[in-house]
Amino acid sequence: MTTALHPPSRRRKARLQEASLIEGPMLLLQSIRGFKSNRSMLWLACVPVALFGLGIFNLAARAEGAKLDQLTGLQLASFLADNLWLLVATILVIFMNAGFAMVEAGMCRQKNAVNILAKNLFVFALAVTAYWFVGFSLMYGGSVADGWLFFKGLFFDPSAADAIACAASGKANDCSQLVPAVDFLFQAAFAGTAATIVSGLVAERVKFGEFVLFALVLTAVIYPISGSWQWNGDGWLANLGFIDFAGSSIVHSVGAWAGLVGAMLLGPRIGKYVNGRTQAMPGHNMAIATLGALVLWIGWYGFNPGSELAMNQYVAYVAVTTTLAAAGGAIGATVTSTLTSGKPDLTMIINGILAGLVSITAGCGNMTMVGSWIAGLIGGIIVVFSVAALDAAGIDDPVGAFSVHGVCGVWGTVVVGLWGVKGLSPEEFQMGIGLFNGGGFSQLGIQALGAGAYAIWALVTCWIAWSIIGALFGGIRVTEEEEINGLDIGEHGMEAYPDFASAGN
Repeated sequence: MTTALHPPSRRRKARLQEASLIEGPMLLLQSIRGFKSNRSMLWLACVPVALFGLGIFNLAARAEGAKLDQLTGLQLASFLADNLWLLVATILVIFMNAGFAMVEAGMCRQKNAVNILAKNLFVFALAVTAYWFVGFSLMYGGSVADGWLFFKGLFFDPSAADAIACAASGKANDCSQLVPAVDFLFQAAFAGTAATIVSGLVAERVKFGEFVLFALVLTAVIYPISGSWQWNGDGWLANLGFIDFAGSSIVHSVGAWAGLVGAMLLGPRIGKYVNGRTQAMPGHNMAIATLGALVLWIGWYGFNPGSELAMNQYVAYVAVTTTLAAAGGAIGATVTSTLTSGKPDLTMIINGILAGLVSITAGCGNMTMVGSWIAGLIGGIIVVFSVAALDAAGIDDPVGAFSVHGVCGVWGTVVVGLWGVKGLSPEEFQMGIGLFNGGGFSQLGIQALGAGAYAIWALVTCWIAWSIIGALFGGIRVTEEEEINGLDIGEHGMEAYPDFASAGN
């Protein structure tokens, strides 16, 4: 019998540079922060799904058979103008993500700035991917359940043959001459906006991973299904005559209701309520928040005029109604905040502008100029009282996102039924459909039904989604220690302003 003079040597941990093709991927993943947790398996599961999806897409893609040279000069000009305008509008809508990030980051505390910026940036990337994979098909596919559910396979057909054929027919009013790729990009930007709205309501206390998982579900399933009810053309709300030109309910209120559920499940931030009294938690950078509001205002010219889906004589008019509503919202919020608090509140001016923009989004193609300004003015007044009401109800909304997008989203939908017009053509413009301009209660009832349907759908489905995610991963809120120290360090391991002392902010 021999005795070992030394304990058996342990196997040296393999380095990434020396790893085999089998070991390499796992070592790489283990080196990434977060992939040693229980959540890592969920992320890993996405890899084969993504590769499988890409394979399907590549196999399905086909060469274009149609040629632009079959179009006449005027047909080609119209075809290119429509598609170019929608591409420009898409870029403006995508740029709105910068505005959302700046407003949210500026109105929240310094210690959470990185987390907010990361959420807004990554969520849009995730939203585009989810919408490309299945969301676009659920929203604009063929009917599965008459008026309620649509589907047309994964991804979308990029062929422009139908669009070119439509342009060649000279009947663009009866068909679409938009290239599918351009149309997809525009709609995907809207899906990303809905997800971004949620971020503001759950700011400063939600786990990063759980939030992006919810955004994935929202943009892949919840938002597209509800959007199909109106924008598919064969949806049950569209058949009823419901009007939501650019998404006061479809985009803004759905995103706001989704965020409201998350905010209620999370509860208020530590220190928001002391002995039943609301405590102010001022944002750390109002300059960047103000700049963000201006970026959003500019981006809205892609949101609303772009929803005309063509470059025609009505685009400029929609831009004017959008501008007047924003102006009215700013005036309404400024005057109201001055009367209620004694001084004009910059946060309310910002939210007033955004409230005005949301208030006109549904009716920007169905409102007079005077009606647009008044709609925005009332939206600006509403947002001030709504923010105060949510605080009194114990619901912590750090940036006023629900008041802006939810309350004013409902108001913007309903106002079409109060003094909207049938359309922008000379004949339709003279036909009032609202209660106060000869249209009776019919359109008002339809608008209220639509706003209520979107609220119920979003509340129920998002409560289920938030609850399942929370149950799977031990809740959706960060620990008390992480929240006190800031999500920048706890969730991301970095600071937005490392050269400045945080001083607890």
